[in-house]
Amino acid sequence: MPHGIALLAGLFLAALSLRPQLVGVGPLIPEIQRDLDVSHAVAGLLGTIPVLCMGVFAPPAPHLSRRIGSRAAIAACVGAIGVIGVGRALAPGAAAVIALTVPLGIGMGFAGALMPVAVKERFAHRPAFATAIYAMGINGGSAIASSVAVPLASWLGTWRWSLGIFSAATCTLVVGWLALTRREPPHRRTEVPHVRIPWRSGTGWRLVLVFGLMGSVFYGLNSWLPDTYVEHGWTKSSAGGLLAALNLAALVPPLLVAWFADRMGSRRLYLSGGCTFLLTGTLGLVLAPGGAWAWATMAGIATGVCFPLVMTLPVDVGRGPAQTGAIAAMMLGAGYVLSGIAPFALGAIRDATGSFDAVLWVLFGAAAAMFALCLSLSQTRLGRSGLPEPAPVP
Repeated sequence: MPHGIALLAGLFLAALSLRPQLVGVGPLIPEIQRDLDVSHAVAGLLGTIPVLCMGVFAPPAPHLSRRIGSRAAIAACVGAIGVIGVGRALAPGAAAVIALTVPLGIGMGFAGALMPVAVKERFAHRPAFATAIYAMGINGGSAIASSVAVPLASWLGTWRWSLGIFSAATCTLVVGWLALTRREPPHRRTEVPHVRIPWRSGTGWRLVLVFGLMGSVFYGLNSWLPDTYVEHGWTKSSAGGLLAALNLAALVPPLLVAWFADRMGSRRLYLSGGCTFLLTGTLGLVLAPGGAWAWATMAGIATGVCFPLVMTLPVDVGRGPAQTGAIAAMMLGAGYVLSGIAPFALGAIRDATGSFDAVLWVLFGAAAAMFALCLSLSQTRLGRSGLPEPAPVP
């Protein structure tokens, strides 16, 4: 296999592991609530904790990459997700399940922040395309998890088997990543310019807000869309199928958009187009719930368009792998903290109001705010002038 294709395949396989432990929980929440005897808000912690951890532990990821190299770092993170996931599936009681969700989120946080660094190291000449490949892996893992979570639980008798099978599959993905990248140098950088996370950069904070709002809508839908339609009288399997439709619809757009985005047009153009689909989908869920399949598909298309483009922005702006890692760490760190609040907060809104109508209106508001921010992402504002120059190694 040609070296470049092997690297892209490795990125795809590693990315497959980054969402099943999170997205697969959404369709299973009604069963998890009954089994663990917890409220909507507490069940929402299974979605909130990983996303918060992905935010808190994204900033240290570039340091890990410099120490042991991105290849070893990604392998360690994917392996940890698999092993800890098996432990969570076996854990008795709500407290243990929630506690083991924390290290799962840490592994996801490190791995997610390492992906843009790996792209910058290996595919700086085609960043949108390479980002689209691992975005397809993330979306593919999400689609598989949301599709099979309920059938596996029904067939095997418990939600724990679903999450356990996802974890076992993740352990095998580590082998695939290491095999496909075996000819790759370690990319350790012990003597590189020290790059601080650009907390004072206006450009950086724009990326944080765009990513955070996008994540709030995505994780809000993945946590509560099935439960919303169970309350509308749908079966658990049909309601879980909405998530499958959402995540399957996100599979194709990344490559199509990346092909055009590397050649013509601006990031703002494509992001604004994706946001239009997201606005339509979330508004449709509120005003015309009977068209759920169409609205979920539109939200999925929006995810497929927006996610790889937003993940490409640090690669566009950064001056080399070190600064790309710093910008990505800021965007993912603060952005995931913002979006990580969504599953818990939306569950609390459901508990307070007694229905999911208010939840869906909040998601529409977040989509509208993201659309407005994307319109402000001009080429000038995405320029490099607001970012600090790398400082020499002391």
